[in-house]
Amino acid sequence: MTTTDEPLAQSRPFEADVAKLLQLMAHSVYSEKDVFLRELISNAADACEKLRYEALQDPGLLGGEGEFQPRITLTLDPDARRLIVEDNGVGMGEAEMAEALGTIARSGTRAFVDRIAAAKESEGSQLIGQFGVGFYASFMVADRVDVASRRAGSQEAAVWSSDGLGTYTVAPIELAEAPARGTRVSLHLKEEAKAFLEKFTVERAVKAHSGHTPVPIFLKEKPDAEPVQVTDGAALWTRPKSAITAEEYTDFYRGVAGQFDEPALTVHYRAEGLHEYVVLAFVPQTKPFDLFDPDRAGRMKLYVRRVFITDEAQLLPRYLRFVRGLVDSADLPLNVSREMIQESPVFAAIQKGVTNRILSELEKLAAGHADAYLKVWEAFGPVLKEGLYEDYERRQTLLGLSRFRTTAPEGGWRSLKDYVAAISEGQAAIYYAVGADLERLAASPQLEGFRARGLEVLLLPDPVDSFWVGGGPEYEGKPFKSVTQGLADLGQIPLAEGQAPPAPASAEVEGFIGYLKTVLGDEVADVRASERLTESAVCLVAPEHGMDRQLERLLAGAGRLPAAAKPILEVNPQHALVVRLSAVAAGSLREDAARLLFDEARIADGEPPADPRAFAARLSRVIAQAVR
Repeated sequence: MTTTDEPLAQSRPFEADVAKLLQLMAHSVYSEKDVFLRELISNAADACEKLRYEALQDPGLLGGEGEFQPRITLTLDPDARRLIVEDNGVGMGEAEMAEALGTIARSGTRAFVDRIAAAKESEGSQLIGQFGVGFYASFMVADRVDVASRRAGSQEAAVWSSDGLGTYTVAPIELAEAPARGTRVSLHLKEEAKAFLEKFTVERAVKAHSGHTPVPIFLKEKPDAEPVQVTDGAALWTRPKSAITAEEYTDFYRGVAGQFDEPALTVHYRAEGLHEYVVLAFVPQTKPFDLFDPDRAGRMKLYVRRVFITDEAQLLPRYLRFVRGLVDSADLPLNVSREMIQESPVFAAIQKGVTNRILSELEKLAAGHADAYLKVWEAFGPVLKEGLYEDYERRQTLLGLSRFRTTAPEGGWRSLKDYVAAISEGQAAIYYAVGADLERLAASPQLEGFRARGLEVLLLPDPVDSFWVGGGPEYEGKPFKSVTQGLADLGQIPLAEGQAPPAPASAEVEGFIGYLKTVLGDEVADVRASERLTESAVCLVAPEHGMDRQLERLLAGAGRLPAAAKPILEVNPQHALVVRLSAVAAGSLREDAARLLFDEARIADGEPPADPRAFAARLSRVIAQAVR
């Protein structure tokens, strides 16, 4: 494709990270190269659906056609080694082309590219499906891509062109060289991609990846040949479940989700009654690349009587943003705006119904196929737990769906139902420990007294855990209580078989505890004998009505708290070190040892000593005296 006015073409650089992405695309080898065709067809279908929607408000966009007949045409041009994908959709203007095709993933592009580079090493052919690189997949098979487009209702057209090596051009072209309306993507194929000029190869790829695209697809073997219809544009979700095979569901899922795995759960149903709508939703097996996008936006598409409206409507709560699929409503008006969507009582009813159904299907999966559900939980558990903090109405349902690592000797994932069924005599709460690392949590000194009594403790290593447990949840009447907060209340619970009760603290130890309180002064809120320690000498805990220490650290680190509260230092009165230090006469050694105990407690709690230089000096002095 050439332009009629070359001086008007301006060479522009891609943003740096996009150029890096294109290099990865061009020089990597994947077994599913035909994914580029699915991406281009998906873009073309979206353009057709967008025009159908805009034409409801402005029929003049159709140019007097009457009823809009969307279509996508694939043209093979073996002589020019060119594959063309053309649609009669909404099209783009010159500025839109530069904006849409010159940038990608505006927020977090570098992280996006870095993850692709990492996946290239570890996942091979799964790369494209997992990361959804869209239009840029074209550079896997083409050494140049030209995009000619004319926006509906416009008397101007433009062409975008790039070789994928770091720059692109955008220039106006004569209307005769552009589609009458819509977009024409011309791929100048690489020598090794000539197979995509064969009818059989292209037709197979279209049926495999885009067979359920809701726009008819036609194929021309040569530029002057008659187009042959490859797919009829029938929407899969309008067919009865009994008439759809598992393979068809998987193909549709891969197209709508941009992934190459198989769905862990498929939810397809028609709601009838007060409101009518069809839902076709999928829970992936693997994490989408944007799972932890700061916007936490969902990826469900909204249709109204098969007309695509938007993919930005919040059909599901943010903690279900990993679900992919669509909702097709028969009740929302076709000319509904995005603002009206959010305010519509019909839309609110659809939101509630779809959310409850997805959670219900997850409950069924957990009850009937525990192993399959655990894979879902391992992929999306941290996201689902956001709902424990945000969705009070469904908190009990989400607590039932939650799975936890615990201190139970059998290991593995445990439900709260399992926990409560094995609860110990006299235990009035569900105990938990929050931290940043599962292994460190399991080794926390605060757990020792609980283990000695056979009490199971939930280990919560995800950042969101600090927030939802602080919201006062209960499960089957039992509140959640942190093992690092307040008094442990372990005295009323008998020790496990074979565990001897500790002897009372000696007068010397009690005196040493008082000495610690004097030496540490304002650095701690209190120093006291501990019920929760059986092996370690000391540990830090939060006050009874204070904030959990992990949550406190998170908020302080984010600038949400001026300073963390003073901790309580608990001392094991039976520990050999404490007993020996109690007998040491007052002096520099005793004071150094007292402060080292406090530093030891901070380190065990995941914090550095308050004054590293002073800590090193004290440690040197104590070691020097010990080796005399």
